[in-house]
Amino acid sequence: MITLAPAPTFLSDDFLLQTETARRLYHEYARPMPIIDYHCHLPPDQIAADRHFDTITQLWLYGDHYKWRAMRTHGIPERYCTGDASDWEKFEKWAETVPYTLRNPLYHWTHLELKNPFGITDVLNPGTARSVYDTCNEQLPNLSARALLQHFDVRVVCTTDDPLDSLEHHKKIVQSGFGVKILPAFRPDKAMAAEDATTFQAYVQKLEELTNHEIETLADYLDALKSRHDYFGEMGCRLSDHGLEQIYAESYTEREVKDIFDLLYRGVDANPVDVLKFKSFMLVQFAEWDHEKGWTQQFHLGALRNNNSRRLRELGPDTGWDSIGDFPQAASLSRFLGGLDDRDQLAQTILYNLNPADNEVMATMIGNFNDGSVRGKVQFGSGWWFLDQKDGMEKQINALSNMGLLSAFVGMLTDSRSFVSFPRHEYFRRILCNIFGNEIEQGELPNDVKWVGQIIQDICYNNAERYFEF
Repeated sequence: MITLAPAPTFLSDDFLLQTETARRLYHEYARPMPIIDYHCHLPPDQIAADRHFDTITQLWLYGDHYKWRAMRTHGIPERYCTGDASDWEKFEKWAETVPYTLRNPLYHWTHLELKNPFGITDVLNPGTARSVYDTCNEQLPNLSARALLQHFDVRVVCTTDDPLDSLEHHKKIVQSGFGVKILPAFRPDKAMAAEDATTFQAYVQKLEELTNHEIETLADYLDALKSRHDYFGEMGCRLSDHGLEQIYAESYTEREVKDIFDLLYRGVDANPVDVLKFKSFMLVQFAEWDHEKGWTQQFHLGALRNNNSRRLRELGPDTGWDSIGDFPQAASLSRFLGGLDDRDQLAQTILYNLNPADNEVMATMIGNFNDGSVRGKVQFGSGWWFLDQKDGMEKQINALSNMGLLSAFVGMLTDSRSFVSFPRHEYFRRILCNIFGNEIEQGELPNDVKWVGQIIQDICYNNAERYFEF
């Protein structure tokens, strides 16, 4: 008679850890490390006000387009996603959807986030929905925005902020003496968006009002933007960020760019070629300012956004209608990074890739510009958005390991708007430890747990602390 070993318990303390060595690496080395969340979309006004949430729905479902996409696919009407349904009704419909998300990362994230911080180990489904809802809500008075950051041992958060942002909430946080550093990151995508002259005109006007700086020429525009870049630096900013389909690296002359600006300033749309030239020019300006200040520049590449025009009109952007794009990346990346490097103007750089077909492109591209001046100066960033899941993380880790130095990697981030997304760091750490642990037990790596544990701690926290110099 064959005796079968019992199946592992879902979401046990050894979740995702398949070997004894993996378990040791995680529990002894990775788990105790603090968190640096150097790219996220947490709202600084909620941190400044130390927002308290009335329901788990407000904390967990508002603004979460990952969950909305799953609910829509399951046949849940929009009223329960972004509409006017009550908080309980929205939570109930999410609980109805969760059992059908098996093998989607949402299933893991959902239960990791219920376990930590709420201590709930029940599987969420229609039968447990009311008890889970009530149990979470009972704990919310003690789980404000700031309390959650402290609960997860977060040391630094970098928000994502437009140059027009006043950063008033960041000021309030500093003045309050809150122990977690909440720093802005400079996200100038709208400042280089030249597709629509009317929108560009409106942006210029707002910049003019904010800086009290009259803008009539390209030089005026750059001066005003530079003043905002300087102000972000005064507020502790150490990173910029760009969300682009691909790097723009078209050839241009200064005269051409001045003429393009003049057209846009007068409300005349530029042709598609000139739009790319203007974007290419602006991207170089931002990169040179970053280098001057010793910042790190981040490039999130490859998203095809706002695919559903009807829903975009009805609900606006960032509501769950984006996908992976198949844009060519290698040649423009090489031209852009190479041009900066040739003039010794290349700042520390992190490349995030949304198309898994380009993983090896990114992993090899970074090696072209790691010049020994800074450890891991150019980085292949963690699995992002649709790749922020077990398979995506493993593929990014393996591509970076095969073609670069995983040991120099600055690790995970949440890229989230939710204060309970920090278990994604735990998820990444478990996956990382499982890879190392399995290869040690297979004889592919030496059985030196202390040394491998040090590498893991570097990836989880130490590398980021040294790299960003917060």
